[in-house]
Amino acid sequence: MTTSPSRPADGLLSVAMVTLGCSRNEVDSEELAGRLEADGFRLVDDPESADTVVVNTCGFVEAAKKDSVDTILQAADLKAEGRTQAVVAVGCMAERYGKDLADSLPEADAILGFDDYPDIAARLRSIVAGESHQAHTPSDRRKLLPISPVERDAGSVSVPGHGAVPTDAPDLGEGIAPASGPRAMRRRLEGGPMAPLKLASGCDRRCSFCAIPSFRGSFVSRRPSDVIQEAQWLATQGVKEVFLVSENSTSYGKDLGDLRLLETMLPELAAVEGIERVRVSYLQPAETRPGLIEAIADTPGVVPYFDLSFQHASASVLRRMRRFGDPESFLGLLSQIRSIAPTAGIRSNVIVGFPGETEDDLETLCDFLTEARLDVTGVFGYSDEDGTEAETYADKVDPDEVHERTEHVLSLVEELNAQRAEERIGEQVDVLIEALVDGVAEGRAEHQGPEVDGTTVVEGLDDVAVGDVVRATVVGTDGVDLIASTEGIR
Repeated sequence: MTTSPSRPADGLLSVAMVTLGCSRNEVDSEELAGRLEADGFRLVDDPESADTVVVNTCGFVEAAKKDSVDTILQAADLKAEGRTQAVVAVGCMAERYGKDLADSLPEADAILGFDDYPDIAARLRSIVAGESHQAHTPSDRRKLLPISPVERDAGSVSVPGHGAVPTDAPDLGEGIAPASGPRAMRRRLEGGPMAPLKLASGCDRRCSFCAIPSFRGSFVSRRPSDVIQEAQWLATQGVKEVFLVSENSTSYGKDLGDLRLLETMLPELAAVEGIERVRVSYLQPAETRPGLIEAIADTPGVVPYFDLSFQHASASVLRRMRRFGDPESFLGLLSQIRSIAPTAGIRSNVIVGFPGETEDDLETLCDFLTEARLDVTGVFGYSDEDGTEAETYADKVDPDEVHERTEHVLSLVEELNAQRAEERIGEQVDVLIEALVDGVAEGRAEHQGPEVDGTTVVEGLDDVAVGDVVRATVVGTDGVDLIASTEGIR
């Protein structure tokens, strides 16, 4: 008996997940994959071999939005080749633009919002069957109320960005995470010894340049028990490092009545059998309290790594951004961190050319970056984001001037970050091995976050496997990347 080329022998619809954007999107894709697999879909890696391609889009900046549209169009081209029957867009861009995106991008068979996630399998089956799906009209998700502990314990919850989700889902078998608070399940897609682990969804801050709260919604923490249970499950999947992600990790627990929950939970996460590293991402400088600094810098198993969102250093620019701080307070925060953990990894992002930014403001930023000695600094030139307060500001910096200033700061931080890496020569580092290529072991030291903070190549290893943590001495650098050797290490 032969089978149709559009159906495998098992008769299951196949689906490929294509993920764009940040680590929070990676978690969303794995949760969608878990739902789909548990409901009878077969997951495949290659979109060309899928009945349905789901593109998890990014809606953060223009370049990311363009990449999302291009990816959807590339997937839509596969329909002409006979196997792929439907291309569906999900994620931040799909939520942010909804019906407008559907109208402007007819190549996509459906644009699904966050509220479609709990019923994703049914949605995909109906779309493949040829049924039309009416894209939602976007609304400001900040107007949705966060869930309360009472709602959370009632058997089902309504989560901004996730709809109504049961909290008592059954055991789903090997490879799929069990029920977890407002999350039903998760299925790993990439593998590897590091995995992001979501602390919360949404954001209550109102930065004038940022649209994320309008489509991600208000800040909603996950229960500590749910986070720990998911870490335990990730450990069974071979994960050695969990990377705690959210829009603002310093706010974790505030909606649960305890702003210090992260400090108390970190030791429990570090104690999970099989997990060797816990890393925290995205801290707001103005909210980074001494107790949290101590918990991150001094808890065994938690890496001393501080992802601090400075965005600028000029007090006047920060006020227009609806943020807080100045060079003195930021440098004081860095001093607090280094007094406890002198070799801590510290990274940040800055926006150059914000409306009203003067030459003096730019000089203030550059002077701060020079004194701060950060390991990595992401530099972004300002551009208007739809629906943000800053979009309405006068005193816009000319785009050519924004580009020139951005290039200036990029050149400066490239030099400064390389100097900071060179300061680590002679330092002993613990490296999580993530790849073996032609006998060369590559991974990340404790001060290096995933993907954006550089890597460490370890020389002199004869017997090592991906997932091992090895101690080595830094002997050289290549920009922010390190070269380390195990020679002389016992």
